[in-house]
Amino acid sequence: MSEWHIGVIGGSGLYEPGALEEVQEIPVESAFGEPSGPVIMGKIGKVRFTFIPRHGAGHALSPGHVNYRANIDVLKRCGVTDILAVSAIGSLREDMAPGEFVVVDQLIDRTHGRERSFFESGLVAHVPLADPVCPRMSELVAKAARKAGAKVHAAGTYVAIEGPQFSTRAESHLFRQWGAHVIGMTAMPEARLAREAELPYALLGMVTDYDCWRDDQADVDVSDILAVMRTNAETARESLRQLAEVLPAKRKPSPIDTVLDSSIITASDHWDSRAVARLDAVAGRIFHKLG
Repeated sequence: MSEWHIGVIGGSGLYEPGALEEVQEIPVESAFGEPSGPVIMGKIGKVRFTFIPRHGAGHALSPGHVNYRANIDVLKRCGVTDILAVSAIGSLREDMAPGEFVVVDQLIDRTHGRERSFFESGLVAHVPLADPVCPRMSELVAKAARKAGAKVHAAGTYVAIEGPQFSTRAESHLFRQWGAHVIGMTAMPEARLAREAELPYALLGMVTDYDCWRDDQADVDVSDILAVMRTNAETARESLRQLAEVLPAKRKPSPIDTVLDSSIITASDHWDSRAVARLDAVAGRIFHKLG
Protein backbone atom coordinates (compact mmCIF):
# COMPACT_ATOMS: atom_id res chain seq x y z
CA MET A 1 0.00 0.00 0.00
CA SER A 2 1.78 3.14 -1.21
CA GLU A 3 -0.90 5.84 -1.47
CA TRP A 4 -2.05 7.89 1.52
CA HIS A 5 -5.77 8.12 2.23
CA ILE A 6 -6.41 10.04 5.44
CA GLY A 7 -9.61 9.50 7.40
CA VAL A 8 -10.50 12.54 9.51
CA ILE A 9 -12.89 12.31 12.44
CA GLY A 10 -14.03 15.73 13.63
CA GLY A 11 -16.43 18.61 13.16
CA SER A 12 -18.04 19.50 9.86
CA GLY A 13 -16.19 22.85 9.84
CA LEU A 14 -13.02 20.99 8.86
CA TYR A 15 -14.24 20.50 5.31
CA GLU A 16 -16.05 23.71 4.44
CA PRO A 17 -16.71 24.34 0.74
CA GLY A 18 -13.50 25.20 -1.07
CA ALA A 19 -11.24 23.15 1.18
CA LEU A 20 -11.67 19.96 -0.83
CA GLU A 21 -11.54 19.11 -4.51
CA GLU A 22 -13.48 16.30 -6.22
CA VAL A 23 -15.96 16.33 -3.32
CA GLN A 24 -18.40 13.45 -2.91
CA GLU A 25 -20.89 12.74 -0.12
CA ILE A 26 -21.20 8.99 0.26
CA PRO A 27 -23.73 7.13 2.42
CA VAL A 28 -21.94 4.09 3.82
CA GLU A 29 -23.60 1.33 5.80
CA SER A 30 -21.98 -0.62 8.61
CA ALA A 31 -22.69 -4.02 10.10
CA PHE A 32 -22.21 -2.31 13.48
CA GLY A 33 -25.17 0.05 13.16
CA GLU A 34 -25.59 3.64 12.04
CA PRO A 35 -22.45 5.78 11.73
CA SER A 36 -22.55 9.44 12.75
CA GLY A 37 -23.41 10.43 9.21
CA PRO A 38 -22.44 10.07 5.56
CA VAL A 39 -18.77 10.46 4.74
CA ILE A 40 -17.38 13.36 2.73
CA MET A 41 -14.59 12.30 0.39
CA GLY A 42 -12.31 14.53 -1.64
CA LYS A 43 -8.74 15.66 -2.23
CA ILE A 44 -6.48 18.26 -0.68
CA GLY A 45 -3.67 18.68 -3.16
CA LYS A 46 -2.76 15.17 -4.27
CA VAL A 47 -3.91 13.42 -1.09
CA ARG A 48 -7.31 11.80 -0.66
CA PHE A 49 -9.18 12.65 2.55
CA THR A 50 -12.39 11.15 3.89
CA PHE A 51 -14.24 12.99 6.66
CA ILE A 52 -16.89 11.86 9.11
CA PRO A 53 -18.47 14.24 11.66
CA ARG A 54 -18.06 12.45 14.99
CA HIS A 55 -21.13 14.01 16.59
CA GLY A 56 -23.34 13.98 13.50
CA ALA A 57 -25.01 16.88 11.71
CA GLY A 58 -25.50 19.83 14.05
CA HIS A 59 -23.64 18.03 16.87
CA ALA A 60 -26.71 15.92 17.67
CA LEU A 61 -24.82 13.00 19.30
CA SER A 62 -23.38 13.16 22.80
CA PRO A 63 -19.99 11.46 23.38
CA GLY A 64 -21.63 8.40 24.94
CA HIS A 65 -24.03 7.97 22.01
CA VAL A 66 -21.53 8.13 19.17
CA ASN A 67 -21.35 4.78 17.37
CA TYR A 68 -17.55 4.58 17.39
CA ARG A 69 -17.51 1.09 15.89
CA ALA A 70 -19.64 2.10 12.92
CA ASN A 71 -17.54 5.22 12.30
CA ILE A 72 -14.25 3.30 12.20
CA ASP A 73 -15.85 0.51 10.18
CA VAL A 74 -17.10 2.86 7.45
CA LEU A 75 -13.73 4.61 7.23
CA LYS A 76 -12.11 1.22 6.73
CA ARG A 77 -14.68 0.43 4.04
CA CYS A 78 -13.80 3.68 2.30
CA GLY A 79 -10.19 2.53 2.05
CA VAL A 80 -8.51 4.97 4.42
CA THR A 81 -4.94 4.08 5.39
CA ASP A 82 -4.57 6.28 8.48
CA ILE A 83 -6.85 8.22 10.84
CA LEU A 84 -6.53 11.72 12.24
CA ALA A 85 -8.92 12.59 15.03
CA VAL A 86 -9.46 16.31 15.68
CA SER A 87 -10.99 17.07 19.07
CA ALA A 88 -11.64 19.81 21.59
CA ILE A 89 -9.84 19.11 24.86
CA GLY A 90 -9.49 20.64 28.30
CA SER A 91 -6.08 21.35 29.78
CA LEU A 92 -4.82 19.90 33.05
CA ARG A 93 -1.49 21.76 32.83
CA GLU A 94 -0.67 25.46 33.14
CA ASP A 95 1.63 25.41 30.12
CA MET A 96 -1.06 24.00 27.79
CA ALA A 97 -3.18 27.09 27.35
CA PRO A 98 -6.51 27.59 25.57
CA GLY A 99 -5.95 28.13 21.87
CA GLU A 100 -2.91 25.85 21.74
CA PHE A 101 -2.80 22.37 20.19
CA VAL A 102 -1.65 19.05 21.65
CA VAL A 103 -0.68 15.98 19.63
CA VAL A 104 -1.63 13.30 22.14
CA ASP A 105 0.73 10.35 22.64
CA GLN A 106 -0.91 8.44 25.52
CA LEU A 107 -4.44 7.70 26.69
CA ILE A 108 -6.17 6.83 29.97
CA ASP A 109 -9.62 5.32 29.47
CA ARG A 110 -12.23 6.26 32.07
CA THR A 111 -15.23 5.67 29.81
CA HIS A 112 -17.83 2.99 30.52
CA GLY A 113 -20.83 1.53 28.76
CA ARG A 114 -19.42 1.98 25.26
CA GLU A 115 -18.72 -0.80 22.80
CA ARG A 116 -14.94 -1.19 23.04
CA SER A 117 -14.13 -3.91 20.51
CA PHE A 118 -15.07 -5.27 17.12
CA PHE A 119 -14.10 -8.76 18.26
CA GLU A 120 -16.84 -10.37 20.31
CA SER A 121 -17.85 -13.96 20.93
CA GLY A 122 -17.15 -16.20 17.96
CA LEU A 123 -13.90 -14.49 16.99
CA VAL A 124 -11.50 -13.19 19.64
CA ALA A 125 -8.50 -10.90 19.10
CA HIS A 126 -6.17 -9.15 21.54
CA VAL A 127 -4.36 -6.25 19.86
CA PRO A 128 -1.39 -4.56 21.58
CA LEU A 129 -2.18 -1.04 22.80
CA ALA A 130 0.83 0.02 24.87
CA ASP A 131 1.36 2.91 22.45
CA PRO A 132 -2.17 3.71 21.29
CA VAL A 133 -1.30 6.37 18.73
CA CYS A 134 0.89 6.14 15.66
CA PRO A 135 4.23 7.95 16.16
CA ARG A 136 4.71 8.51 12.43
CA MET A 137 1.31 10.13 11.92
CA SER A 138 1.66 12.11 15.14
CA GLU A 139 4.99 13.57 14.05
CA LEU A 140 3.59 14.54 10.66
CA VAL A 141 0.49 16.10 12.23
CA ALA A 142 2.58 18.12 14.70
CA LYS A 143 4.74 19.41 11.84
CA ALA A 144 1.67 20.33 9.81
CA ALA A 145 0.00 22.17 12.70
CA ARG A 146 3.16 24.20 13.33
CA LYS A 147 3.33 25.13 9.65
CA ALA A 148 -0.30 26.26 10.01
CA GLY A 149 0.79 28.71 12.70
CA ALA A 150 -0.35 26.83 15.78
CA LYS A 151 1.56 26.52 19.03
CA VAL A 152 1.87 22.75 19.29
CA HIS A 153 2.76 20.46 22.18
CA ALA A 154 4.15 17.29 20.59
CA ALA A 155 3.12 14.96 23.44
CA GLY A 156 0.56 14.69 26.18
CA THR A 157 -1.50 12.12 28.06
CA TYR A 158 -5.25 12.36 27.41
CA VAL A 159 -7.73 11.09 30.00
CA ALA A 160 -11.02 10.09 28.37
CA ILE A 161 -14.08 10.52 30.61
CA GLU A 162 -17.59 9.31 29.93
CA GLY A 163 -19.37 12.67 30.03
CA PRO A 164 -21.46 14.35 28.88
CA GLN A 165 -20.91 16.26 32.12
CA PHE A 166 -17.53 17.85 32.72
CA SER A 167 -15.43 16.52 35.60
CA THR A 168 -15.71 17.56 39.22
CA ARG A 169 -12.95 19.64 40.73
CA ALA A 170 -11.79 16.65 42.80
CA GLU A 171 -11.63 14.48 39.67
CA SER A 172 -9.69 17.17 37.82
CA HIS A 173 -7.09 17.27 40.62
CA LEU A 174 -6.95 13.45 40.62
CA PHE A 175 -6.30 13.29 36.89
CA ARG A 176 -3.43 15.76 37.33
CA GLN A 177 -1.96 13.52 40.03
CA TRP A 178 -2.15 10.60 37.57
CA GLY A 179 0.06 12.53 35.18
CA ALA A 180 -2.63 13.37 32.63
CA HIS A 181 -2.11 16.55 30.60
CA VAL A 182 -5.46 16.97 28.84
CA ILE A 183 -9.02 15.72 29.18
CA GLY A 184 -11.73 14.83 26.69
CA MET A 185 -14.67 12.51 26.03
CA THR A 186 -14.14 10.90 22.62
CA ALA A 187 -10.64 9.43 22.12
CA MET A 188 -11.73 6.16 23.69
CA PRO A 189 -12.84 3.73 22.42
CA GLU A 190 -12.01 5.43 19.12
CA ALA A 191 -8.28 4.72 19.36
CA ARG A 192 -8.87 1.12 20.51
CA LEU A 193 -11.10 0.42 17.53
CA ALA A 194 -8.73 2.05 15.06
CA ARG A 195 -5.98 -0.30 16.25
CA GLU A 196 -8.26 -3.34 15.82
CA ALA A 197 -9.03 -2.13 12.29
CA GLU A 198 -5.28 -1.89 11.54
CA LEU A 199 -5.51 1.86 11.04
CA PRO A 200 -2.70 4.06 12.44
CA TYR A 201 -4.35 6.76 14.59
CA ALA A 202 -3.22 10.25 15.59
CA LEU A 203 -5.06 12.81 17.69
CA LEU A 204 -4.78 16.57 17.30
CA GLY A 205 -6.42 18.22 20.29
CA MET A 206 -7.39 21.88 20.48
CA VAL A 207 -7.18 23.20 24.05
CA THR A 208 -10.39 25.12 24.79
CA ASP A 209 -10.24 25.57 28.58
CA TYR A 210 -8.36 24.74 31.79
CA ASP A 211 -10.92 22.18 33.01
CA CYS A 212 -11.72 22.99 36.66
CA TRP A 213 -8.54 22.20 38.62
CA ARG A 214 -7.73 25.88 39.14
CA ASP A 215 -9.44 26.50 42.46
CA ASP A 216 -9.65 30.25 41.89
CA GLN A 217 -11.39 29.82 38.53
CA ALA A 218 -15.05 29.24 37.67
CA ASP A 219 -16.49 26.06 36.18
CA VAL A 220 -15.97 25.10 32.55
CA ASP A 221 -18.33 27.13 30.36
CA VAL A 222 -19.59 25.82 27.01
CA SER A 223 -19.81 29.31 25.51
CA ASP A 224 -16.11 29.87 26.25
CA ILE A 225 -15.25 26.51 24.64
CA LEU A 226 -17.21 27.36 21.50
CA ALA A 227 -15.55 30.77 21.27
CA VAL A 228 -12.07 29.21 21.30
CA MET A 229 -13.12 26.62 18.73
CA ARG A 230 -14.43 29.29 16.38
CA THR A 231 -11.22 31.29 16.75
CA ASN A 232 -9.06 28.28 15.94
CA ALA A 233 -11.22 26.62 13.27
CA GLU A 234 -9.17 28.06 10.40
CA THR A 235 -5.93 26.89 12.05
CA ALA A 236 -7.36 23.37 12.22
CA ARG A 237 -8.36 23.50 8.55
CA GLU A 238 -4.97 24.90 7.57
CA SER A 239 -3.33 22.05 9.51
CA LEU A 240 -5.06 19.60 7.17
CA ARG A 241 -3.87 21.51 4.13
CA GLN A 242 -0.34 21.47 5.51
CA LEU A 243 -0.62 17.76 6.32
CA ALA A 244 -1.27 17.08 2.65
CA GLU A 245 1.97 18.94 1.91
CA VAL A 246 4.21 17.26 4.51
CA LEU A 247 3.14 13.66 3.87
CA PRO A 248 5.87 11.71 2.07
CA ALA A 249 5.13 11.09 -1.60
CA LYS A 250 4.74 7.38 -0.92
CA ARG A 251 3.35 5.75 2.19
CA LYS A 252 5.67 3.14 3.66
CA PRO A 253 4.05 0.21 5.50
CA SER A 254 3.38 0.61 9.22
CA PRO A 255 3.53 -2.24 11.77
CA ILE A 256 -0.07 -1.31 12.62
CA ASP A 257 -1.14 -2.28 9.08
CA THR A 258 -0.70 -5.96 9.98
CA VAL A 259 -1.32 -6.00 13.73
CA LEU A 260 -4.02 -8.68 13.42
CA ASP A 261 -1.45 -11.19 12.12
CA SER A 262 -0.45 -11.89 15.72
CA SER A 263 -3.63 -10.86 17.55
CA ILE A 264 -6.42 -13.26 16.57
CA ILE A 265 -6.52 -16.09 19.08
CA THR A 266 -9.57 -18.07 17.94
CA ALA A 267 -8.60 -21.03 15.75
CA SER A 268 -9.81 -20.48 12.19
CA ASP A 269 -11.90 -23.66 12.19
CA HIS A 270 -13.85 -22.20 15.14
CA TRP A 271 -14.59 -18.80 13.62
CA ASP A 272 -18.27 -17.91 13.85
CA SER A 273 -19.61 -17.17 10.36
CA ARG A 274 -21.70 -14.25 11.63
CA ALA A 275 -18.65 -12.65 13.24
CA VAL A 276 -16.68 -13.11 10.02
CA ALA A 277 -19.46 -11.43 8.04
CA ARG A 278 -19.52 -8.42 10.42
CA LEU A 279 -15.76 -8.09 10.26
CA ASP A 280 -15.45 -8.22 6.49
CA ALA A 281 -13.94 -4.72 6.36
CA VAL A 282 -12.12 -4.54 9.69
CA ALA A 283 -10.40 -7.92 9.29
CA GLY A 284 -10.92 -8.67 5.63
CA ARG A 285 -7.18 -8.67 4.97
CA ILE A 286 -6.54 -11.42 7.50
CA PHE A 287 -9.52 -13.48 6.31
CA HIS A 288 -8.22 -13.33 2.77
CA LYS A 289 -4.71 -14.24 3.91
CA LEU A 290 -5.79 -17.21 6.03
CA GLY A 291 -8.70 -18.27 3.87
